[in-house]
Amino acid sequence: METKTLVVNGIPRQVLVDSDTLLVDVLRNQLQITSVKVGCGQGQCGACSVILDGKVSRACIVKMRRVPDQAQVTTLEGVGTPANLHPLQESWMFHGAAQCGFCTPGFIVSAKALLDSNPAPSREEVRDWFQKHHNICRCTGYKPLVDAVMDAAAVMRGDKDIEELRYKLPADGRAFGSRLPRPSALVKVTGLAEYGADAAVHMPPDTLHLALAQAKVSHALIKGIDTSEAEKMPGVVRVLTHKDVKGKNRITGLITFADNKGDGWDRPILNDTKVFQYGDALAIVCADSEAHARAAADKVKFDLELLPEYMSAPEAMAPDAIEIHPGTPNIYYEPHIEKGEDTKPFFDDPENVVVEDSFYTQRQPHLNIEPDVGYGYLNEQGQLVIHSKSIGLHLHALMIAPGLGVKFPEELVMVQNTTGGTFGYKFSPTMEALIGVAVLATGRPCHLRYNYQQQQQYTGKRSPFWTKVRMAANKKTGKIMAMETDWTCDHGPYSEFGDLLTLRGAQFIGAGYGIPNIRGDGRTVATNHAWGAAFRGYGGPESEFPSEVLMDELAEKLGMDPFDLRELNCYKEGDTTPTGQKPEVMNLPTMFKALRPKYEAAKARAKAESTDAVKRGVGLALAVYGAGLDGPDSSEAWAELNPDGSVTIGSSWEDHGQGADSGAQCTAHEALRPIGLPVEKIRLVMNDTSKTPNSGPAGGSRSQVMTGNAIRVACEQLVEAMRKPDGGFYTYDEMKAEGRAVHQDGKWTAPARDCGKNCQGEPFCCYMYGLFMAEVAVEVATGKTQVEKMTMVADIGKVVNRLITDGQLYGGIAQGIGLALTEDYEDIKKHSTMAGAGIPTIKDIPDDLELIYVETPRPDGPFGASGTGEIPLCGPHPAIINAIYNACGARVTHLPAYPEKVLAAMPKK
Repeated sequence: METKTLVVNGIPRQVLVDSDTLLVDVLRNQLQITSVKVGCGQGQCGACSVILDGKVSRACIVKMRRVPDQAQVTTLEGVGTPANLHPLQESWMFHGAAQCGFCTPGFIVSAKALLDSNPAPSREEVRDWFQKHHNICRCTGYKPLVDAVMDAAAVMRGDKDIEELRYKLPADGRAFGSRLPRPSALVKVTGLAEYGADAAVHMPPDTLHLALAQAKVSHALIKGIDTSEAEKMPGVVRVLTHKDVKGKNRITGLITFADNKGDGWDRPILNDTKVFQYGDALAIVCADSEAHARAAADKVKFDLELLPEYMSAPEAMAPDAIEIHPGTPNIYYEPHIEKGEDTKPFFDDPENVVVEDSFYTQRQPHLNIEPDVGYGYLNEQGQLVIHSKSIGLHLHALMIAPGLGVKFPEELVMVQNTTGGTFGYKFSPTMEALIGVAVLATGRPCHLRYNYQQQQQYTGKRSPFWTKVRMAANKKTGKIMAMETDWTCDHGPYSEFGDLLTLRGAQFIGAGYGIPNIRGDGRTVATNHAWGAAFRGYGGPESEFPSEVLMDELAEKLGMDPFDLRELNCYKEGDTTPTGQKPEVMNLPTMFKALRPKYEAAKARAKAESTDAVKRGVGLALAVYGAGLDGPDSSEAWAELNPDGSVTIGSSWEDHGQGADSGAQCTAHEALRPIGLPVEKIRLVMNDTSKTPNSGPAGGSRSQVMTGNAIRVACEQLVEAMRKPDGGFYTYDEMKAEGRAVHQDGKWTAPARDCGKNCQGEPFCCYMYGLFMAEVAVEVATGKTQVEKMTMVADIGKVVNRLITDGQLYGGIAQGIGLALTEDYEDIKKHSTMAGAGIPTIKDIPDDLELIYVETPRPDGPFGASGTGEIPLCGPHPAIINAIYNACGARVTHLPAYPEKVLAAMPKK
């Protein structure tokens, strides 16, 4: 150990350190500077960026032996404060560059170092800087970050006034439809937002830190668990196994459909009889520090009898495969779709052209920068309180309470922390039940943080789909007459939401087109690879990839332009969706009309700029997705008038980083406009089951429609309660004097019905529509693909907040590029890091991202709005794959399109 002085943000701080201690741990744990985040922990993401003696450094890989005495360290706190914001922080808010906000401190610190050395960078120099310094963002698509740096630089040079970066509402004061920065923007750009691992720094001294003893195989019988050596390790208080779980020791998957062959109770909290996947938790070490807990977890011994590992759906479906869950077949749910007439005659008709192909969408990892983290304790009422990244608080309480042996809501409270991105993986409970077991067993506060390998190995992934599709279209007219589909969902070992996900194949293969006759079969399959969790698009990217690539194959066989074929067949009056539902709006012809001139220009540009070495191409895709959970989905919220005339809105509208706070704020403000309430007098109470009602999970782009409508209803009821008979509105004191309720509960249920027999029904009242155009360059020698531009025509109804939705669309497009080209979680070891799993860097995403909005008001959306989050990831990948083919003739149908796949698929000369 040695004493060193660090000059942190201009202030000398003396620290006692070991030479192997990491700088990030000194800053966070000893100096409690929690703006410096730990994401990957391997120097791959830049969330921990600081300026060390004038240079950007990744504090998670800098050991204290490399930090000289009197070293100058600048963190976000030294860049600016809430009372004295730096132009970068002002610009970050103005451009909506902080979404989840977890990467924001690292980016702003890195950007400050850039502007210190180069006050007038070009956009490409900004991108090069972030690439060089490994600054990764998963939310924004990077474009808003570059915009923010460019404007901040202009202010610092005196070319722009700082007031131009301070957003002002339009003259009518309307927040709805504005570009108002989200309420949480200030705390995110100043590093004051407290995420789960930050809370650990401030927890009581008796807090226990947890580590998991996990399986290193994918399928085995458990013969014994030996914790004796672990219990003797320094700092260890308890080592818990399934014997210490007070309830059923199972997380219920809440089976959706009666014809599911499982019972939903297949996922252990702590595995007791079998290992079902790599990373399964068999024991929890509770210790006085995370380091001690992890060291002891390595000492837990397992006696295992290895079983065959079925790492893909075809393997698990093989005739000789054993049942992964004894008593439940590996194929446990089989939806069948029938729409219109029998399809066979259309495929036999010589007047029709027939195309068919097979497709695969991979096990895409979410690659959020903040690893999974949470903590829990017993409150003064004796209730178990669990804080986590949950985006389904009431849902998760119902899923874990029986397993823990507690009742909800009497004995269990769920709270969402500020969350550094989930993109859907937290639709499943991950560590919540593990924390609950530890708190109930020890009676002490407990904290659990996954490192990035655990994030990859022990949280859910996008479920791979194996799909076959064929279409028949009239040779003369190009009208699609029939479609046949077959799809297999590899959902990993745990069934939760697998049936609902598989249903999406019936709902969205071929969506967007008036196909009158459809037949198809799907199936959900249990395997031993990572369990399937919701991921942005939830079945849409998997379902629309095959049909959108096949549309290009059909166009080629018909001798038609792919744009013309899509425009001809898109929904028009009289058409219905694959489930037989009449689309709620007829907007697609308008969207095609908006894209047509850009498409023609892009084709001409690709032709003119192609060379023998680099071929350029343009590709299209149409995407449709429902906003909501199937059928009569519902949500609750409340509105309350306060003594000072402000209004508080209460909801459990969970925030992945997508902007739940802004959605609630802008929707409430619109509903409260009759009383003339300024937007700054709206307060938000969010995401605590002891305070906020069941708004449902934040998934399937349901929240703006469902919870937005619940907020609208609550606010409209409050306005009516405040309305005076002779005009004007009562004050709070007058309301109380009159005995009028200042608190109003709002509930709204979607006018929709479940898909019933043959997958026919009206599952969603509001849909989202996206038309995508990709422009790519392919190196002929290597097969490497660079996306040079993405254009999206989006109809998400009336736009609630343009700043927030721009960011959602940019970010979704970027994830679609990753899905197309680089991202996978197949190799458990190789893909267990951010870089190994193919997370896109800023140079992988084009700076040229163009959004075109077509705002068709939704009859059932709050003030005409639909959802937003899923649609931008439903169409980029087929558009890119189609563009690659149009560039170089390589048709890749098995994602991701790694360079070697593109090269192998190129026509041989």
